[in-house]
Amino acid sequence: MNLHPDDIIASDGQSLSGQLRSLRDSLFPPTSQKELRRFSSGEAARLIGVTDGYLRQLSIAGEGPQPDIGVAGRRSYSLSQINELRHVLDASKPGKGYVRHRRTGEKLQVLAVTNFKGGSGKTTTAAHLAQFLALQGYRVLGIDLDPQASFTALHGFQPEFDVGANETLYGAIRYDGHQRPLREIIRKTYFDGLDLIPGNLELMEFEHDTPRALGEKRTGPLFFARVAQALATVQDDYDVVVIDCPPQLGFLTLGALCAATGLIITAHPQMLDVMSMCQFLLMTADLLAVVRKAGGKLEYDFIRYLVTRYEPSDAPQTKMVAFMRSMFQDRVLTHPMLKSTAVSDAGLSKQTLYEVGREFFTRSTYDRAVESLDAVNSEIEALISQAWGRS
Repeated sequence: MNLHPDDIIASDGQSLSGQLRSLRDSLFPPTSQKELRRFSSGEAARLIGVTDGYLRQLSIAGEGPQPDIGVAGRRSYSLSQINELRHVLDASKPGKGYVRHRRTGEKLQVLAVTNFKGGSGKTTTAAHLAQFLALQGYRVLGIDLDPQASFTALHGFQPEFDVGANETLYGAIRYDGHQRPLREIIRKTYFDGLDLIPGNLELMEFEHDTPRALGEKRTGPLFFARVAQALATVQDDYDVVVIDCPPQLGFLTLGALCAATGLIITAHPQMLDVMSMCQFLLMTADLLAVVRKAGGKLEYDFIRYLVTRYEPSDAPQTKMVAFMRSMFQDRVLTHPMLKSTAVSDAGLSKQTLYEVGREFFTRSTYDRAVESLDAVNSEIEALISQAWGRS
């Protein structure tokens, strides 16, 4: 019997989905749910901003959560314990900034990570940024707006199995009577301080519904205001929102751009990628101008270009980075995200580099990759602090 092409494709997709589910079961037994590793006392001290010796004194005095004691007396903390310690220290030493939540008058920061060129490192950037900010003690909401849902998969949810109908952002921004409160869609993750709005193919429905809604002139917010309106209902719960935008300039992306307070545009320093980015910028400018004339508000605290998958030893890439800096000046982040086998190796087990331990890699490779990630994300954190008016 000859199978139709759609039958072949459907069969392949279902087979692959089943194998991916089996892989998850083998990677994260016995519950098939991801768990974040524990942090050594030295790592915990660095994240909090104190010395390891001071943490030991707190432990001996019985103040705050008590660490697990392992082999040779090695102490370790979970991320939730680290955040609890931040509150303990902040209560005893007010004004030291151990708890980094935004304060009265500081607006929610919504960062859209975007580019419509595949392979620009968009999802890798968004995932590591969201986790970095959570590790620093911020309350973070990650939103996966990409129907391919790689951001969702990185955080332990298989889109076709674990995310059902009306369980993506689409459920909160759709035009019909099935719209749900955003708070009902948000999920806790294994990463303390990081919540998730997952994605899957359902998000494409918004791209199909919007032209029809515009044609019928339905009442309610226009498409470009719906993401911001949904976020406004949960803004008191978070300090930063990180949106992984889809790799196309559709209605979802425009909604994210209109909700954003900051843009991170990823760029791989190759000629074809930069040419693609040029088209993206021109198209985005035209569409946002139309949105602004229709009443959309565009209030960005910063717009930055991030060089991704950079190889310093590659002369053409180095020239392209210099070209970008000459064009965009200080809108190009000072630190590039280096290309690293450590990041791709961690991805094989659906993890980020902040999740895996140093012991699984060659130390120099791991340290170099983490140093690059920390430099990029610290620079973005500084932009957030500047937007809040902090020193």
